[in-house]
Amino acid sequence: MSTARILSYNVHACVGTDKKLSPERIARVIQGCNPDIVALQEIDVGRARSGRIDQAQVLAELLGMEAHFHPSTRIGPDEHYGDAILTRLPYSMKRMGMLPGFHDRIKVEPRGALWASVHVGGVDVQVVNTHLGVWPHEQMLQLSALLGPEWLGHPECREPVVFLGDFNAPPGLSPYRRLAAEFVDVQKVWGERKAKPTFPGRLPTLRIDHVWLRGHAAVQNVEVVRTPLARVASDHLPLVVDLDFSAHRLASEPEVITGAA
Repeated sequence: MSTARILSYNVHACVGTDKKLSPERIARVIQGCNPDIVALQEIDVGRARSGRIDQAQVLAELLGMEAHFHPSTRIGPDEHYGDAILTRLPYSMKRMGMLPGFHDRIKVEPRGALWASVHVGGVDVQVVNTHLGVWPHEQMLQLSALLGPEWLGHPECREPVVFLGDFNAPPGLSPYRRLAAEFVDVQKVWGERKAKPTFPGRLPTLRIDHVWLRGHAAVQNVEVVRTPLARVASDHLPLVVDLDFSAHRLASEPEVITGAA
């Protein structure tokens, strides 16, 4: 199969809008979507506030997936906080790293990204997960790095590319417009009226979680998960997309010409 269900979800360290900590609840929300690839933001690993568990690994075990976690924030030697990619498909990690930002000058959260090459039915799909800062100027700095030669501009980051996560940038702002110049906003192309906000979870008004696509792929479905469980499990709602990459595979095959000599 050349189709993959891809989910992006800011899980708020598995703390819901009811202030309860529950990785199991987050896992139930994700499992209900039955994704093949999961991009998570705001994951705790070894944090005292969340029982010192490895949330990425716990979620992966509950979902029957493998996890790769990147800490964008380190608190002492043992407490980490950052982003993760989970999948049950064959994959290889290409890069994990920090992004430039204002954290060395003012008190803002450091940011990072992960890049995995995931094998989807004969196509290697480049999946880049990130969580950008909250200030547009900082976001533009981070996007310049991500669009540069170490990440999305790298020779090995070949199409198709899925760039997703919590961008903290709704449509209309300069970071969103910067990305829209190079990528397809999967929610928007699926239908302008169907583009739904993802934050805050209980009464969402902002569309700041995005899935961006570069390359040949057919968008088969897009959904912001708004079940009662999803509305309480985190302060964001999950964004789920179904992409068919068979169009890319066919486009990359050599042309075959038949006929009489």
